[in-house]
Amino acid sequence: MTNRGTGRGPLHLAAAIDLPGVYRADSYVDLALLAERGALDFVTLGDSFARPGPDALAVAARIAPGTGRIGLVPTVTTTHTEPFHVQAAVATLDWVSHGRAGWQVDVSTTEAEARLFGRRRAALREELWHEAGEVADVAARLWDSWDDDAEIRDVATGRFIDRDRLHYVDFEGSAFSVRGPSIVPRPPQGHPVRVVDATAPQARETAARHADVALVRTSSAARAGAARAELRVLATRFGRDPQTLRVFAALDVDLGGGECAAEPGHGGGPLPTAEGPAYRGGPVDLAELITGWHRAGTVDGFHLTPVEPRRDLERLVNGTVALLQHRGLFRTFYPGSTLREHLGLARPANQYAALAGVLS
Repeated sequence: MTNRGTGRGPLHLAAAIDLPGVYRADSYVDLALLAERGALDFVTLGDSFARPGPDALAVAARIAPGTGRIGLVPTVTTTHTEPFHVQAAVATLDWVSHGRAGWQVDVSTTEAEARLFGRRRAALREELWHEAGEVADVAARLWDSWDDDAEIRDVATGRFIDRDRLHYVDFEGSAFSVRGPSIVPRPPQGHPVRVVDATAPQARETAARHADVALVRTSSAARAGAARAELRVLATRFGRDPQTLRVFAALDVDLGGGECAAEPGHGGGPLPTAEGPAYRGGPVDLAELITGWHRAGTVDGFHLTPVEPRRDLERLVNGTVALLQHRGLFRTFYPGSTLREHLGLARPANQYAALAGVLS
């Protein structure tokens, strides 16, 4: 990707491949392969305890062997799930996908969802997002609880692990505690990519502290830019390098109108709806919108949710993405093999190994 003339970092693109009511794995694999053909950074699979549907993380594990490069980011809620199990499952996805896993962190807010489990009552969003941040924190610690060379597989002595290279995390959170270490070796990416929808104010601190990619749902380029600036200021306040946080504009897209906008002027930009910002128009107009927002430096990329999954994803890849590639604004191939490489993010150092080196 050349990104000629923008003066900005590389453009990143991701898409949702949700198929409500569909349980056949092949349907999800087909959509992921279509997105991979367009060299998109990653695809997401939504999930919620509030509606029926297949488990997103399990579907992502099924997609992994059918694809070769695209990142796979299922939603996994932190409210009624065990943090130890969540991190182990995401680490496993990173292994089976050879370093292409991500995790969209989310919370469950309703009493109906709480009754499914019977362990606790529903809580305020502020409390749930604080807990989600703790889960994201302990997940990173557990991923680091194995040094990269902890596996020795010494057949002669029967030793599989060097115990000196395993670490207890001894984490005490507001609602849980975890000792560790993990049962899964350190993932290929070190830390699978964490994605947080930072649109709601309650989620922004968690995104700024822990997310590699933050999603912002807004129909205004100016507001997207303001949200990006706010998140990066917060990230700096929390001791992070703000350049390690990618901020994507999240839009629903309806490309059913071909090259003509369904409503006068609608093709020029997204409109606010009850479900969130929605773009309705043609693939060419969408390419113009993406180009304009990115060149203005408002966002690092876009997460697009097709209104009609197959139709709109095809028009997105064959129309919008192809045009962006032709203009040199988006890559035509994957230069690396992991999701972190797609996003231009370094593999994190192991915090326990680094500490051991300092102490020694």
